[in-house]
Amino acid sequence: MDLRQLEHFVAAADEQHFTRAARKVNIVQSGLSASIRALEQEMGAPLFVRTTRKVELTVAGRVLYEKAQEIIAGIKEARRAVAAINGLERGTLSVGTCGSLHAFFDLPQLLGEFHALHPSVEIKLCHGTATKLMESVKDGSVDIGFFPLYEKSREIVTIPIASDHLVVVHPMGHPIAGAENVPLESLAEETFVDFQPDKGTRKIVDRAFASTNVSRRSVLEVGDIQVLLDLVAYGFGIALVPKTFACARIAAAKSPKLGVATLKKPHIAWDLVAACSGRAGAAQTRNPAVAAFTKLVEKIRSDAIAA
Repeated sequence: MDLRQLEHFVAAADEQHFTRAARKVNIVQSGLSASIRALEQEMGAPLFVRTTRKVELTVAGRVLYEKAQEIIAGIKEARRAVAAINGLERGTLSVGTCGSLHAFFDLPQLLGEFHALHPSVEIKLCHGTATKLMESVKDGSVDIGFFPLYEKSREIVTIPIASDHLVVVHPMGHPIAGAENVPLESLAEETFVDFQPDKGTRKIVDRAFASTNVSRRSVLEVGDIQVLLDLVAYGFGIALVPKTFACARIAAAKSPKLGVATLKKPHIAWDLVAACSGRAGAAQTRNPAVAAFTKLVEKIRSDAIAA
């Protein structure tokens, strides 16, 4: 049984005439008759009582007629639903983000622009660490995530959002105050204030030290950049943070308690990305809202570069 057979059957039942029914569904009469005979063979019962003037439903035909109408209506509704999703008249978009990224881009503004363009798409926003967001993007529970890229993966596709490098933040009066081209190895004896291990920046720092076979001592681990900078300002240790964060904090302070020293080149890169699933373009294929949102992200990024 296929959909066309049911459509031919319903047309014949409605018209009570094979010739008129054939015209209605745009098929030759012989084709419609063959389709209905095949349906009767599959159902194992005659569906029509045929006369020279018209056809009428049998008892079995009346039962099938009700079910066939439900099936055809259900399929039409399914087609409309799919068309609505593809046309972004409905659907969902799940977005994940790390905290404290406002220094690099305005996510609420981005979501607002998307909502203005596609008001019927439900937006779900969640916060998490870079580690959690990367795993959620990979398994599809988050459509697109914004986080510092701490490792490359074939399972995700990324769009660059911002690029920065790490600098040393220290309390005022520290011996490395104002230093430039500080070797990473020279920080081995320092006391560090660090992000928690599942934070993207922490993973970038850990890998940088591991690549030089240098260990360091962390006295405190925190989850928020402002708390980390507060602790450094009060002398608990030094930290490696993106330059943008450090400079913004110092510029905003009436009486700066922090200083910045630069690392020896090549700098430790800190790249903020938008990431979605990379499984054969799965995210964009499964969810048209992801493709539309990604297109908006790329446009805003291009506009920012041009400016």
